[in-house]
Amino acid sequence: MSPKRIKLSALGIGLFALFGWVVLTQGPLAPVKVTLEKVQVGSLASAVFGIGTLQARYSYNLAPTFTGRVKSVLADQGDRVVVGQVLAEMDPVDLDEKLAGSQRMVEKTASSILAAEAQERETQSRFETSSSTFSRYLELREQGFVSQEMLAAKQHEKNAAAAALAAASANLAAARAEHDRAQADLRGIGKTRAQTRLISPVNGVVVARMAEAGSTVGGGQVVLQVIDENSLWVETRIAQQQAGQIRVGQGAEVVLRSQPQQTLQGKVSRIDRVSDAVTEERIVNVSVSIPDASLGEYAEVTIRLPELKNARSVPAAAVKRIDKQDGVWILADKELQFRAVKVGMTTLEGRTQILDGLAEGDAVIVYSQQPLRAGLNVKVVPGLVKG
Repeated sequence: MSPKRIKLSALGIGLFALFGWVVLTQGPLAPVKVTLEKVQVGSLASAVFGIGTLQARYSYNLAPTFTGRVKSVLADQGDRVVVGQVLAEMDPVDLDEKLAGSQRMVEKTASSILAAEAQERETQSRFETSSSTFSRYLELREQGFVSQEMLAAKQHEKNAAAAALAAASANLAAARAEHDRAQADLRGIGKTRAQTRLISPVNGVVVARMAEAGSTVGGGQVVLQVIDENSLWVETRIAQQQAGQIRVGQGAEVVLRSQPQQTLQGKVSRIDRVSDAVTEERIVNVSVSIPDASLGEYAEVTIRLPELKNARSVPAAAVKRIDKQDGVWILADKELQFRAVKVGMTTLEGRTQILDGLAEGDAVIVYSQQPLRAGLNVKVVPGLVKG
């Protein structure tokens, strides 16, 4: 064989060997590269994360009870108000005149009561006199000193006095009833007049002004909204599987969208007893103190849970769900196998608690170049480089 043919043969063998090496190490027959990590035992600092909106637990919508024209608005957004302060007033129209007329009617019926009481006293005295006279004439008749006709006349006077007393008593009762009705009318008109003034029910701040002087608003239409600044909380939605770990009083961290550089401290104030069956979430309210708050603003909430001691955990990326079963991929006698596990909570740092299925020191596959399956040829590497 000539030297030239020997060189060509050697070159061909080298190229074939290179091709085989590429196929076996880099091509479709190459083992899938994976990374391993052992199960760790230690403390897990658990937390729950959610996004919600800033709300006021105690918010008051000030609105008239009747349709009318706004006479004046005495407060604006951002104004701090005190309980009992008049914030707006509706045009009373003819309520002042009705109030004055009702007051005069009360005074008139009060005078009628005085007159009826005097009339009753006068008829009462007349009845007592006629009764006494009739008793005396009755004794005289029994002794034969007066005639039966005179006794009958005195009987008639007594009956007339009794009837007059009954009429006077009825007039007094009617006068008192009329007075009560006039007072009730006065109170009713007074309450209606008072409702023309929109008064702050709390010490708080005005967050919305929805009408101006001169505009016409309907009954129940909001003119001003007042909130109690000490009742602010973030209404956040937490997944049901995490909400069960939350308790009222637990601490929380709140970050507003408008202040991403500042972390505010809060605490869980209420956990709703009704969950959303569609989103599988539960509303958790976290109280927080925020000066000059903007209601409706988005906020990120982190609720710290009690730390777990001596907990087994693996990276959350290692846990897969296959055929409705949580599990991890492991290498058993250099063969790839899927092992079912029971998982607990997952930390915000990306570690999942293992309740059952793995022991301390077991190694699980965290990352792989492609989806794994039983029997697949794999190769353990320190780390995977993104292509």
